[in-house]
Amino acid sequence: MARVVITRRLPGRALERLHAEHDVDVWPQRLPPAPERLRELASDADGLLTLVTDRVDGELLDAAPRLRAIANYGVGTDNIDLEAAAARGIRVGNTPDVVTDATADLAWALLLALARRLPRGEADVRAGEWKTWEPSRILGADVTGATLGIVGYGRIGRAVAKRARGFDMEVLHTGRHEGVPLDVLLDRSDFVSLHVPLTPDTRGLIGERALELMKPTAHLINTARGPIVDHEALRRALDDGEIAGAALDVTDPEPLPADHTLLGARNLIVIPHLGAATVGTRARMTAMAVDNLLAGLAGHRMPNQANEPAAAGRRA
Repeated sequence: MARVVITRRLPGRALERLHAEHDVDVWPQRLPPAPERLRELASDADGLLTLVTDRVDGELLDAAPRLRAIANYGVGTDNIDLEAAAARGIRVGNTPDVVTDATADLAWALLLALARRLPRGEADVRAGEWKTWEPSRILGADVTGATLGIVGYGRIGRAVAKRARGFDMEVLHTGRHEGVPLDVLLDRSDFVSLHVPLTPDTRGLIGERALELMKPTAHLINTARGPIVDHEALRRALDDGEIAGAALDVTDPEPLPADHTLLGARNLIVIPHLGAATVGTRARMTAMAVDNLLAGLAGHRMPNQANEPAAAGRRA
């Protein structure tokens, strides 16, 4: 029986399967364990189930000599040093595919809320500002027939494009080996939706120059990773009217402090990383993470393995 550490309570019943086979320790608090506390918890762990907010680096791996399997609760793995894990013979798994539709749906919810200025309208009703129907009050942007630029054309990007067909939109996309150049996409799009992974090449991808290329009537939506967007450049672009608005499901840092300067920007929507936050999606994510851990702890390849451990790794 192996010892498994899970860094937060998870929805769904899949953890029952893990409890049936292994000794499971679930972090009970709402906030994640601090890095030093996580190292302590992992010090005698064989398996680790982490969230995307948990940093798994070489220091943590060195503090956990028994560790041989990590299941990340999310499609991204930028919070884990995959090479360091592989060098130590540690398998790392993630939860792809299952988050695709939920994240694409949320990207569209943000796009529509941003285009039609729903937060402003809702706030005015609650503040008693809605006195009468006014033809020129809170005018939004047309979505039907507009041009949608999708940056990153993987599973989620394609799902967003599929939904755009119902709005008769022209869809532009840029990917690793296909689509239009990013500059062309930014220049022509009325809405730009980000769906690239966080890598050294995509960190700060949407900065001052990229925002200057966008139309002053364009809107930016980010449901990928916060550091893909330069937040200070975005704040200036919104305040100076270089773009019409932005909606963020992810930020840098995350969570964003309540006094962060970005939150004072005009025409900005920020929500707390809700991309995969549906009952069904979260339960399926838990099940996939458990499947990955059970396989990894048994010495088998994980169903959704994100790295290739060295066969001669000291913990293989």
